[in-house]
Amino acid sequence: MSAPVAKAVNPSTNVDPKSAPLKDIPDILVDPRTLKKYSRGRFLGKGGFAKCYEITDMETKEVFAGKVVPKSMIVKPHQREKMSSEISIHKSLDNPHIVGFHGFFEDDDFVFVVLEICRRRSLLELHKRRKAVTEPEARYYMMQLVKGCQYLHNNRVIHRDLKLGNIFLSDDMDVKIGDFGLATTIEFDGERKKTLCGTPNYIAPEVLCKKGHSFEVDVWSLGCILYTLLVGKPPFETSCLKETYNRIKKNNYTIPWQINPVAASLIKRMLHADPSQRPTVSQLLTDEFFTEGYIPLRLPTTCLTVPPRFSIAPSSLEPSQRRPLTALNNKAGTEKVEQKDEPLLREIPEATDCHLSDLLQQLDTCNAAKPSERGLIRMEEAEDPACVPIFWISKWVDYSDKYGLGYQLCDNSVGVLFNDCTRMIMYADGDSLQYIDKMAAESYLSVRSYPATLSKKITLLKYFRNYMSEHLLKAGANITPRDGDELARLPYLSHWFRTKSAIVLHLTNGTVQINFFQVLSSSSLLLLLSWSPSLSVSSSYCDR
Repeated sequence: MSAPVAKAVNPSTNVDPKSAPLKDIPDILVDPRTLKKYSRGRFLGKGGFAKCYEITDMETKEVFAGKVVPKSMIVKPHQREKMSSEISIHKSLDNPHIVGFHGFFEDDDFVFVVLEICRRRSLLELHKRRKAVTEPEARYYMMQLVKGCQYLHNNRVIHRDLKLGNIFLSDDMDVKIGDFGLATTIEFDGERKKTLCGTPNYIAPEVLCKKGHSFEVDVWSLGCILYTLLVGKPPFETSCLKETYNRIKKNNYTIPWQINPVAASLIKRMLHADPSQRPTVSQLLTDEFFTEGYIPLRLPTTCLTVPPRFSIAPSSLEPSQRRPLTALNNKAGTEKVEQKDEPLLREIPEATDCHLSDLLQQLDTCNAAKPSERGLIRMEEAEDPACVPIFWISKWVDYSDKYGLGYQLCDNSVGVLFNDCTRMIMYADGDSLQYIDKMAAESYLSVRSYPATLSKKITLLKYFRNYMSEHLLKAGANITPRDGDELARLPYLSHWFRTKSAIVLHLTNGTVQINFFQVLSSSSLLLLLSWSPSLSVSSSYCDR
């Protein structure tokens, strides 16, 4: 069944639709066919012509993602055909690793697409926060991504725009492929598509050279994604688009020597210049990279900002596969895959206040801009929802005159920054402990088994926890415990100070939190600054 999209109302060939003022999106979205109503909630993001909002079925209270496309932006026939094709392909798909399609409708001004909501955003936001990820994480994401791509190819669909920003994450950290705006279907065996499309850092050479392309372009993009996850940047990325394309055409890239040779070998085969020499997605699943290495069953949400801990990886792992805690971010591998020695991004040492310095620079830039230079922006878009902090401090108590500052994170874990510059965190399960010494070396313990030298600090930690539980209200909501949390590695308090009007708290994941005291009010203002390539600020009021 096709997915017709109505023509734009009164299109004019003399008016650029991009220059015309956009109609306001209604607060209540009504499907004229079913009369189902959705209330439009918070802004989730935008891309191309579309904006995405959280929408709620007013009858069932079920929450979805609503993609809203102004008809004034799809005036030309090829634009309407593209929109119709996207809907037609997406609605035909049903797989755990594909963003769920729940319907579409339209009014005079907009096309609305109802999709599965992925609250953990996409791999692009994870990449911005983390850069490179650990090898088990890369396997976890790639395994699900390849399975989703295998489903597409089995149904004769080529995605043609696989990239970090189109790979979404559910509440359970499951991978979901989305955005089928460039997808196409193969009508007969051996068909080669000719359209020049894709995203520069992920586009295959046969697309650039207009030689005709098929399923192999998705394997190329998957190779670029795997490289980016492990190395921290795309393989062909440069500051010049022309140079990026030249590198792709010449297959000019290097794999850092620190990358596991097994992973490097797979990347090289996926990025083979000859499409016929690349493995199929089914062959990818049988590669040694997936069959021999450890793949977590679940990942904790903490890995959105900090690496997981694999110190409790399954005992079935061979001793050679186990890594000490201090090697958490190390990528095993001793031989060079390419001649050029190019270090991993994450191995560049950071200053202890690097996030604070970046935040200060971004704030200075914002303050220096004149109002006229900032341009008009809708309030809903002023905050980048992708950079909203995952963790924040919901309670704190200052006992620094004797012991230190105690605090509780939004997931109910409790920590103390002691006066001797050591730190301890008790996880939400009430048993797991994380201890960070003066040199920032981390170790993991249990309240049932710990060195006698830490006895006093554990007693103080319990005191802080009990005090905050009995006397303080929360600043923000809980995070519900879930599978995979046993691998969680929480951010902890790095620095803090207080003034007469506020307390400033800096977490190790780059979040700066400011609680403003309002003596004459029953509430206080909570301001969260999240370090990112573009400054993100979120705020809320909370009862004191």
